[in-house]
Amino acid sequence: MTEQLLPALATLLEPSVLLAVLTGTIGGILVGAIPGLTATMAVALLIPVTFGMNPAAGLALMGGVYSGGMYGGAISAILLSTPGTPAAAATSFDGYPLARQGKGGMALAVATVASFWGGMLSTAALLLLAPALARFSLRFGAPEYFLLSIMGLASIVTLTKGNMVKGLLSGTLGLLLATVGMDPLSGYLRFSFGVVELYDGISFMPALIGLFSVSQILELTAENRILQKVEADPTTLKRAPIPRGLAPTILRGGLIGTLVGMLPGAGATISAFISYNVAKQLSPEPETFGKGNPVGVAAAESANNGCVGGSLIPLLTLGIPGNSVAAALMGGLLIHGLIPGPELFTRFGAVTYGFILSLFLANVLFLVLGLSCAPLFARVVRLPNALLIPAIAILSVVGSYAINNALFDVWLMLAFGATGYFLDRAGFSLGALVLGLILGPIAELGFGQSLIMSDGSWRIFFERPLCLLLWLLIAALLIPAFRKPRSAKASA
Repeated sequence: MTEQLLPALATLLEPSVLLAVLTGTIGGILVGAIPGLTATMAVALLIPVTFGMNPAAGLALMGGVYSGGMYGGAISAILLSTPGTPAAAATSFDGYPLARQGKGGMALAVATVASFWGGMLSTAALLLLAPALARFSLRFGAPEYFLLSIMGLASIVTLTKGNMVKGLLSGTLGLLLATVGMDPLSGYLRFSFGVVELYDGISFMPALIGLFSVSQILELTAENRILQKVEADPTTLKRAPIPRGLAPTILRGGLIGTLVGMLPGAGATISAFISYNVAKQLSPEPETFGKGNPVGVAAAESANNGCVGGSLIPLLTLGIPGNSVAAALMGGLLIHGLIPGPELFTRFGAVTYGFILSLFLANVLFLVLGLSCAPLFARVVRLPNALLIPAIAILSVVGSYAINNALFDVWLMLAFGATGYFLDRAGFSLGALVLGLILGPIAELGFGQSLIMSDGSWRIFFERPLCLLLWLLIAALLIPAFRKPRSAKASA
């Protein structure tokens, strides 16, 4: 590897490659910050553009978009409670309350630093440990995927504020909505009622935009501006110091993001929720989560960007993309004649290692841009709602329509928005509903495939070593959540 690094570094320092990384990172941040415009969409659109470029510059451009896009989702999630990407939904739980308290600049700075270290950690793993980690990811089969989704669903207990029953009902509603469409194993249509657009299930991006954006618009109509304490803290828009003690959370989130990201199909959303759940369980003040705790922002964002390098490990070594963005990147590799596998690190070592090094540079660039622009971005919360509401509405409609170029998704977004507003007012958890909607298909597919593998025997979930480890982790996440309320009641 070492003999490939110097040629790779020389490739990275070419002006065209440096310009491609800078352009991709800035473009990724903008795309990620706009709800509905995902990094997957941007990378897929760039594939024909990069065809005429040299391979190093083309891959650096797409890598910059990937890294910047995963970070950019935090900006709108924190300032407007409108996640730019599904993985940023967990960021909004504590980021938006911080913005309403006049600490939007600090929340953005925490998200930027956490995203930076999460991305650097996962890229270092990609550079140094890719072959070994790829072999480990192949040990995950259908039973492990099912239990991994259950681990993510365990976050429902954490996301629930107050009434546990309503939280569980919210998660159950999300799981029921996830069953709409074609059965992944038998192909049987369920609850589609003849609507062709529902044959593939409910598209979770319009649902996410509706639940978080439209319901937020309805909430904001009763207020003049998002910022609640302008007069109490006039210096809030200046750069605020980042709270101390976040390093363990960021390191843990980066590791979770890397490990979950390299599992094909798992994705950044699961890792962000698992990291948020673990951070809350380990916190001495779990009751502050959801009310503006910077640790929650750091946990979600470090895991979110930790998936970038993790998802590329099975792609570059085995040709198995870790998520949809990595799948789009695979298209970029193939049109340049780069076949994933051992040759990618030997015959095409200069290009491959140059691409990996460009990810490090992309992380540094969005760190500089994010910290420099955080005070500027934070000024959004001082704008009157009379200006913000139309802007959020336009972004929501455009973002929902752009996913499939379908007006049906706009109506779907509006329906979820109205439903989400009343559910939120009634005390139900929108986060738990989204979690059930996203993880439901993964859990269902893993459960069905596992039973087929074992001829209907449930023992398959208790016989495999990795399954036993995942059961222990699930129990470790759930037991404290049920034990603390009883101890608090006893002390009272």
